[in-house]
Amino acid sequence: MISLQLHLWYVKWTCLINYFRGSLESITRKSSMPQFVTIIFIVFACSLTLSLAFFIMRRNILSIQNLRNDLTAVQAVHSVSTPRTGGVAVILAFVLGLALWLDGSGQTLSHSKFIFTLAPVFFVGILEDLGYFISPKLRILSSAASGLVFVYLFNQWIPRSDLPILDEILFWSPFAIALSIFVAVAIGHAFNLIDGLNGLSAFIGIAAALALALMADGVGLSGHHNMLLILAAAIAGFSLLNFPFGWVFLGDAGAYTIGHILVWISISMIWSSEQITPWAIFLIFFWPIGDTILAIIRRLSKGRPVSQPDRLHFHQLVLRACEILILGRKRRRFANPLATILVLPLAVAPMFAGVFFSTDRNHALLAVLFFGLFFALSYGVGMAIVRKRNRWRIF
Repeated sequence: MISLQLHLWYVKWTCLINYFRGSLESITRKSSMPQFVTIIFIVFACSLTLSLAFFIMRRNILSIQNLRNDLTAVQAVHSVSTPRTGGVAVILAFVLGLALWLDGSGQTLSHSKFIFTLAPVFFVGILEDLGYFISPKLRILSSAASGLVFVYLFNQWIPRSDLPILDEILFWSPFAIALSIFVAVAIGHAFNLIDGLNGLSAFIGIAAALALALMADGVGLSGHHNMLLILAAAIAGFSLLNFPFGWVFLGDAGAYTIGHILVWISISMIWSSEQITPWAIFLIFFWPIGDTILAIIRRLSKGRPVSQPDRLHFHQLVLRACEILILGRKRRRFANPLATILVLPLAVAPMFAGVFFSTDRNHALLAVLFFGLFFALSYGVGMAIVRKRNRWRIF
């Protein structure tokens, strides 16, 4: 079983590297500055080096972080205290990349201004990761504040939905801005919810960034695809310490800020190009959105607060299945990365559809409905299996 897991891990990393390399070659061929590829590798190396430094200094970090005991949290799937500062490495490397790639081409996204939008959500996330108790309400407010900073600096928001009635309402900018803030906060929070397995949120973030970069390249938004490639490189450096054995965690600062970066670049893409349909963007974020919607429905149906955590997310069901049906209960060290490998194809499949139907509203909408039905049925089957196995008392 261990050899099978290691083989699957090798195959997954090979596919990821080939995907990243192919996307990089395709997207950067139009770049007017060949040194952009060098910047990509500098960002990757910076993220990897900082993540490794946090791992080496883990005792000092944990002495501060362990003011709170995350291992006793309801949703916890790890048994060893681990630094939650990986997100700091990702965001610092991302900011370094933007600083190195400050261009004067008059793009609709200014790299220097975009950095300022990260401050509220990033710093509140750091406080949470260092052991200070930050309420979910304050984290959501920090995400909203970062969104408002983006709207103020760029004067951009969701301009259309490709649905006639809703598009009429979106002509009223206060409503459009409010909807944009709500969507951005929801997706940022969703990225935090899926950050439950080694590598899962990081790999989904990389895949989303590359998929969006391909979409941006297809409509000539060079500034957007440059930023997205920089983000993908920053996450990739961290992921080497996060997968397969979780030596450093992404943390709230990483999950919330990555979600913020991806969603507001996506909104800017919709604003800047009439060719891109919002439903293709929805497909890029389908997995975190779908998992969050199911969590809300599940908790409301049981009369519980929406913010109350549980251990019934899709990836947690897959983890328990790996433990009980494949590896055994005491092999979580291997079950955790194996569950990530099994979940990733399901999470990435809608992104391929999003890229393929990026300018086709009707087919993108049909793809959303198809994946929505598939996701709900898959989750329903998983829950039915859980109920039939009395040994799964952990739930």
